Amino acid sequence: MQEKDRAICLRCVNYSETSQVVTLLTRRHGKIACMAKGSKRSKSATDGPIEPFSFGPVVFSTPKGEGLAVLSEFSQESRFRPLRQNLFALNCGLLTAELIESFTENSDPHEGLFDATVSFLDTVQNRSRQNFQLADLIGFELTLLNEIGVGLVTQWCANCSTAFSNRWKYAYFSNEVNGLVCPGCESSFVDKTRLDVAAAAGLSQTENLKKLPLTVLETLHKAMLNHFTALLHRPPKLASFFLSQ
Repeated sequence: MQEKDRAICLRCVNYSETSQVVTLLTRRHGKIACMAKGSKRSKSATDGPIEPFSFGPVVFSTPKGEGLAVLSEFSQESRFRPLRQNLFALNCGLLTAELIESFTENSDPHEGLFDATVSFLDTVQNRSRQNFQLADLIGFELTLLNEIGVGLVTQWCANCSTAFSNRWKYAYFSNEVNGLVCPGCESSFVDKTRLDVAAAAGLSQTENLKKLPLTVLETLHKAMLNHFTALLHRPPKLASFFLSQ
């Protein structure tokens, strides 16, 4: 059965001299793994080789059982080519693609996640300042966690339910309770990252993230990467790039 949708390529692997296996995030069909036969030919139904962030309308056949779908058409648009002109923006995008692939199931539609991904990539590739790019990335990561049903507790202490306030002297983030911990509860948790109260406020209201200096955002993102590592039981492959900055 032939299906039509819009897609973003999350990952691609060479299968032969002329073909690729690609992982796509589609809007209505979720994540799908496809065999793209002949995609590496200059004249092909996929407009040539498929790369990460290739974007546009696709036509594919649904797989039988656990097999691969067959990608028969991909009308590639140049929407996300500017990503490759900025290393930090590109790595923000690559981390996003890795997390989406790691945390979503095949054929499980997340239209909101697809739209958020397109919006994030549109925005981050046009940012000139690294602090804004990192703020955008953290905001997307929070959206991803909400979409997959493991959103963070950011409005109150995840242990005692005391409402978060910028009057807190400081705040902590704990993987164990999936969110913020107040000063009165922090001694109960070994696995925790101390956060500037302004950083904690950014988690509570993402519009505040862009007001934070780069050093504070880097500390906050380190906590997010530690959290993804705990969820995956391994660090994301792109984590090393951000932790070395």
